[in-house]
Amino acid sequence: MLTIPKRLAVSNTTVRRSSLHVAAALLAGCCLLSGAASAETTLRIGMTAADIPRTLGQPDQGFEGNRFTGLTMYDPLVNWDLSSATKPSVLIPGLATEWKVDDADKTKWTFKLRPGVTFHDGSPFNADAVVWNVDKVLNQSAPQYDASQVGVTASRMPTLASAKKIDDLTVELVTKEPDSFLPYNLTNLFMASPAQWQKLFDAAQGADAKAKSQAAWTAFAANASGTGPWKMTRFVPRERLELAKNDAYWDKARVPKTDKMVLLPMPEANARTAALLAGQVDWIEAPAPDALPQLKARGMKIEANEQPHVWPWQFSRVEGSPWNDIRVRKAANLCIDRDGMKDGLLAGLMVPATGTVEPGHPWRGKPTFQIKYDLAEGQKLMKEAGYGPSKKLTVKTQTSASGSGQMLPLPMNEYLQQALAECYFDVQLDVIEWNTLFTNWRRGAKDPTANGSNAINVTYAAMDPFFAMVRFLQSGMAPPTSNNWGFNNNPKFDELVKKARSTFDPAGRDAALAELHAASVDDAAFLYVAHDVGPRALSPKVSGLVQPKSWFVDFSPVVVAP
Repeated sequence: MLTIPKRLAVSNTTVRRSSLHVAAALLAGCCLLSGAASAETTLRIGMTAADIPRTLGQPDQGFEGNRFTGLTMYDPLVNWDLSSATKPSVLIPGLATEWKVDDADKTKWTFKLRPGVTFHDGSPFNADAVVWNVDKVLNQSAPQYDASQVGVTASRMPTLASAKKIDDLTVELVTKEPDSFLPYNLTNLFMASPAQWQKLFDAAQGADAKAKSQAAWTAFAANASGTGPWKMTRFVPRERLELAKNDAYWDKARVPKTDKMVLLPMPEANARTAALLAGQVDWIEAPAPDALPQLKARGMKIEANEQPHVWPWQFSRVEGSPWNDIRVRKAANLCIDRDGMKDGLLAGLMVPATGTVEPGHPWRGKPTFQIKYDLAEGQKLMKEAGYGPSKKLTVKTQTSASGSGQMLPLPMNEYLQQALAECYFDVQLDVIEWNTLFTNWRRGAKDPTANGSNAINVTYAAMDPFFAMVRFLQSGMAPPTSNNWGFNNNPKFDELVKKARSTFDPAGRDAALAELHAASVDDAAFLYVAHDVGPRALSPKVSGLVQPKSWFVDFSPVVVAP
């Protein structure tokens, strides 16, 4: 438990220097990479994940998985532009060069594919490959259908129904209903090689086709083949993933400038920091905030940029949930000193959240409920709801000890625990492993895996309409469809989602999304706490990184000095 002085400004106790020295000593005895002299340049990265994100085409581990084993080895049809540190990331062509919704039938889309692209195994990328990859997660009768990839994919593109080949370089995608968000959704569908999978399927042992399919996917995970700028060279589960640059990558401007990249799971912030200080890695995600002065003194570069991201509590709205009272939801939002968290706990590495998006964003709208630190008003609302110093409200939140975008979940939740105590909340924490938490998130508040929790702490991306709002607010996105964990069922939300989804004019769609966002803030739909800034610390040997306003990073321009 953290001890928090007045106004909740905590002292920097997350990582002690002594723990850094101990961790460094331990790491020094562990060979992370051969020190043999070589002209080859290698970028070694300490991830926050406790395991290597899945490598077989659709990553797990949240968007850290997409960052490290999705967008490196694979490509989607539609890409994010990650080339600017000052402009918001926008959609750009990927393996599709252009796309258009049918004027007469807004459920049909035509995608033109990029010619001359090959998978790492040498087989061609074409319309057949697109149909095969859609079927791997949507068509249960397809030989390559893999249930293990469905959960991390289908919930991110819930309206996609089917794919049909028109010609070698043209596919038609069909949605269940008109959905202007489809191009955003497709950034999460990565193209794996059908030829590579078929070769492994033919060689697999199994009593039936299903067993052979599972064996083929298991083998594919260690012999991955995509079209991306990096190729797998070595994979050791829970230990390391080694990638080499793809000299034949279709976008010559994005052929990596570093020969090799090594990804290492390091879920503990102090272990990552110590590894960088000891020279065991060149780059770490989410350095320990208390170690920033030491890192800077040693010449390390700290990169940070506000991301389209929210660090929240997502409330259960099932019958009997204490969060069904809007006074309680609003009180929780008013009882958090976000500036105290930013300056006292996170060394400035956050942006206080007053909604899913902040003023100036086209989806902001004009909410009437102002999220701010107002302890007196929060206490007043709680008393109106029937609580006070002698009658606390017990709430339970499920969270993780680390994970993609989770920042420093334990210290941050302990901060909230003590902050909310001043507003008569008795906060209990259920701390579980990150990937388990991510799985539970898709199962919902009614599932036994919630373990009695009436809130869940999973950070979410806010860079596209579906990810930012729809999957949490629309009643039809309740589990198992998508991430409406708390079973929100607000007719106004549903009406505004339908309006936005069926508006194909960008300005009109933004206006509808602004209405939706304002409505969600006025409803205090989340406990809005922080926006991440994606902090990472780099060795002085590393240059060329563009830290975009995105959850993702393009590793191609990064250079490591010999």
